[in-house]
Order: sequence, then structure tokens, then C-alpha cells
Amino acid sequence: MFRPCIDLHEGKVKQIVGGTLESEAAELRTNFVADRPAAWFAGLYRRDGLQGGHVIMLGPGNEEEARAALKAYPGGLQLGGGVNANNARDWLEAGASHVIVTSWVFQEGKLDWPKLKTLVAQIGRERLVLDLSCRQREGDYFVVTDRWQKFTEIRVSAKHLELLSGWCAEFLVHAVDVEGLCRGIDENLVERLGNWSPIPCTYAGGANSLKDLDRVTLLGQGRVDLTIGSALDIFGGSGVRYEDAVAFNRKQLSSSEKGTART
Repeated sequence: MFRPCIDLHEGKVKQIVGGTLESEAAELRTNFVADRPAAWFAGLYRRDGLQGGHVIMLGPGNEEEARAALKAYPGGLQLGGGVNANNARDWLEAGASHVIVTSWVFQEGKLDWPKLKTLVAQIGRERLVLDLSCRQREGDYFVVTDRWQKFTEIRVSAKHLELLSGWCAEFLVHAVDVEGLCRGIDENLVERLGNWSPIPCTYAGGANSLKDLDRVTLLGQGRVDLTIGSALDIFGGSGVRYEDAVAFNRKQLSSSEKGTART
């Protein structure tokens, strides 16, 4: 299934090449800057019944736009970026269906179990998405934090996905090495997620055509959804028409409903 996104940077909806996010301004690579506010995109997703999209705040100065997006589509979007135990409940009350957490639950490259347990005790695992965005190193994928710049010791593996699945409702996984490049998805990572994740998982990174939706559905064994960003025409891309991605979802839902009816 296609899941939409709203990436916010310096108060604007943008599409950024993930690996350059912490670079100096001269080196930061931006594919798209919207002239419409975040609430416009949220309203579009609400109109078309798209569920499970995410609003990600990339750094400071984005809270106002994020809150406007959640208000435009209450219960329809997840919220990530700077989420911690002190503000998670506030974001849920502002309209987020889930909060997305990554850097806050990692300290010095390790998972901070007391923090994770505290957060789950406050909001419940059913409202929490763990961001396991990762980069490749020596054939394995390692979770990265702090705007995708710092490697942790946590591998994206069957063992870790099984362990962490007991503490959240979903995983969000950006393939940072291909994020924003529109050169195709990381099929190896998608296949691993399909084989290993016992809970719903959303993959993001590199999608450049509608065929990627088919590939993710196949390789992910129907258990991995796809976020399309820079390739989407509403974000200035030429690889995927937004209307076609919406139509893909409707077709998938129709097929699922027919299958349920037959059983």
C-alpha cells in the first residue's frame, strides 16, 4: 500500500536527500520546496482516504505547521521528530494517530530500555511507531539516529524486529542511503523487512515509479507499505502521479474486500 508523507524542514514542506540532512547549508540537497502549507497536503490525504501517512519534523521551527497538518486530518497521520515522553501525549491530543520515536530512545548507540518502557507506559504500544531508519555497513543495516547521521549498534535483523515488535504498533524504516535519490528502492532491505517484521512496517527511500509499489508488495509479502516522496508529482517529481498511487490503494483495498467476502 502507498502511504503519504509530509516532511517539514524550517517550517516548509520539503523533500531532502536524506544523507545530506546534517550538512552545511551549501551542501544540503533539497529536491523540492512546496509553496503550499502542510495542512493542504494533509487535507488532500484526508480527501482521498489515505491512512497511516507520517508528518516528520526535521529539526526546529516546524511545530506550527505540524499541528496545522494534524488539525486538518485528525487521526489520519503519524507524527515524528523530537518526540519524547514529555510531549508524546500532547501530539496525540493534537490529532496524531501515533507518535514516531527514534533518537530519543537511543543513547550512545544503544537502545535505552527504561526510556522506551516509560513511553509505552504513558501512551501504550498501540500508539507508538519505532523509527528504525538505517544505513548499510559491511552487508548489514544499522539503525541511525540524530537526523540519520549517527550509527547505533542495533542491526535491522529478525532478532531485533521480533524483540522490538512487543513495544510498538509499527515500524518506519527509511533506507537513508537511497532516500531522496529516486534511483529505485533498496530491494534487499524490503525483502528482509517482509521476511522478518511481525508487525506492520512502512519502507521509505528511492521509489521512482509506480512499479515500486508492486515490487514492495511482492518482496514485502503484503506486509510492507511504501512511502513515495521525491518522485511524486505533488512534490515536483515526474516518476509517479499522486492519482495513480491513490488508485493503487483503492485497487488493493477492493481486492482485499473481495477476498474477505469469498471467505
